[in-house]
Amino acid sequence: MRLARRARLALPVLACALAACGTGTGAAAPTPTASRASIPLARVAAARLLNWPEFGLNPQRSDVSELSTGIKSANVGKLRRLTVTVPGTVDSSPVYVHAASVAGGSHNIVVVTTTYGRTLAIDADSGRTLWQFNPPGLRGWLGSAQITTASPILDPSGRFIYAASPNGAIHKLSVADGAEVQAGSWPVAITRDPTREKLAAALNIDGRWLIAATGGYFGDAPPYQGHVVLIDRSTGRIGAVFNTLCAGRRQIITPSSCPSSDSAILSRAGAVVEPGGGRILISTGNGPWDGSRDFGDSVLELTVPSLSLRQSFTPVNQSELNAGDTDLGSSAPALLGSGRVLIAGKDGVMRVLDLARLDGAAPGQGHRLGGEVQRLAVPAGAQLFSAPAVWRHDGRTTVFIADEGATAAYVMRGGILYRAWQNSRSGTSPVMAGGLLYVYDQSAGVLDVYRPSSPDPTATLHVRSGHWNSPVVADSHLVVPEGNGNDHSSSGTLDIFSAR
Repeated sequence: MRLARRARLALPVLACALAACGTGTGAAAPTPTASRASIPLARVAAARLLNWPEFGLNPQRSDVSELSTGIKSANVGKLRRLTVTVPGTVDSSPVYVHAASVAGGSHNIVVVTTTYGRTLAIDADSGRTLWQFNPPGLRGWLGSAQITTASPILDPSGRFIYAASPNGAIHKLSVADGAEVQAGSWPVAITRDPTREKLAAALNIDGRWLIAATGGYFGDAPPYQGHVVLIDRSTGRIGAVFNTLCAGRRQIITPSSCPSSDSAILSRAGAVVEPGGGRILISTGNGPWDGSRDFGDSVLELTVPSLSLRQSFTPVNQSELNAGDTDLGSSAPALLGSGRVLIAGKDGVMRVLDLARLDGAAPGQGHRLGGEVQRLAVPAGAQLFSAPAVWRHDGRTTVFIADEGATAAYVMRGGILYRAWQNSRSGTSPVMAGGLLYVYDQSAGVLDVYRPSSPDPTATLHVRSGHWNSPVVADSHLVVPEGNGNDHSSSGTLDIFSAR
C-alpha cells in the first residue's frame, strides 16, 4: 500500500526524472525498486490449461495463464522425459494441442516448424512423429543460410496449423494429417525475394486475419524491408500490406524497388494484437526514419483490417541506434495493461510508453521523436531478444524479463515499473503457467523453474543449449525446443517432459 501511494503522489516528478520527459539521448535512468512482497501470490485455478496454440499463448502475447497445468513445485523435478530427434532446429516456440484428431485417433500433439520449413506433429506421450510436411522446393535451400524462425499457430477451429517456410510462403496444414490446403490462394507468398527477406517473427491471428511479417537475415544484407501482411484465413487472400519503409506503397514490393532498406520485423512475438482486436502493435529494427515514409527503430500502431498507421513511437536517438546496429525492434511491444506498453531492444534500455499517446501526443498529429513515460535498464544491461511475460492479477501487473545475463521481475505501480527481484541467470522468453515461471537458459542449456516471487529456482531441468527457443507448458506436458538455427543443421532435438 505504501508503494502504490508513493507512486501516485510522486508520479509527475518520478516520470520526468526517469524519462527526462522524452528529451534525453536514450540512456537508461536508475531503476526504482520494490519489495518482492509486492508480487501477488500465485493462485492456480481448478480448470486445466489444455492447449498452447501460439507463441505467447494468446494474440496479446502475455505468455501467462493461471489455469492448472498439472505440473507443480512438488512434481516438476520428477517429470518423465522424452528426447525427440527432429529434422532441423526448432529455433522458435512449439504449439501444443490436447486430444487432437490425427491419423484416425485422438492424440496429444506437439507441432513444431524447423528452420528449413519442415512442420511436424509429434505425439506428446510417445514422441512418435504422426505426420511431417515438407514444403515444395525444400532441397533448394536445405543446408543453406536461408531459414525461418517463425513459430506456427493453431487456427481457432482447431482444424488447421499455419506455418512458414524459407521460400517466403505461409502454408495452411490439416491438423489431421499435415496435408496442405491448396484451395483459394493458399499457400501465400509474402515476399518477392525470400533470399533477402526472412520470415522470423511468430505468426498471429486477429479475427479472420492471419498476421505474418518479414525481416532480414543474419548480417543484414540489403535490400529488404520489414512489412506486415494480413491474410484471410479462409481464402488465403491478402487483405492488406504495410511496409515499414516506403510506407506509402501498400502492396508487397520488390525490395530493390525501394530506396530504403532494413527496418526488420524480427522480434520473437512479431505483431501483438491489442485487447478486443482491431489494432496491432509492431516494432522495427535498424533502418532510416523520416516520420512519413520510413519508420526504422520504431513502435507502430496499425489498424486492422486496413493496416493504416495510427500512431508511432521512435526514440530521440534513432539515428544513433541505426548507426550502431542496436535495433529497437529486437523485442516486441508488451502490453502491460492500464494503458502502458513496454518496448526494449539491443541498446539495453527499456521504455514504458502511454498506449493512448505513444510519442506523447494524441494520434493524428504527425510522428515525432521521443515521448516515453519511463526509461530503465534491461535486467543485465544486455541486448533483449526475448519477449516479456506479463501477469495481470487483481488489478496488478507483474512483468518477467530475461536477457543474455539476467532474469528479473518488475511490478507496475502508477504506470511506472519497479524491479522486485533479479538474478544472474540468462534466459529466452519467460513463460508463467499453473503458478510457476519457466525460463530457458539457452547458454547454460537448462530450464529454470521459479515461484514468481523468488529469484531462486525451485527446480532446474538439464536440457541442451539453444538460441531463440522458448518452452510451452500445458496439459501436464512441458516442451523445450533446443539448438541454434544459425548452425544450419538438418537435425535437432526437443525435450518433452510429462507429469503423467
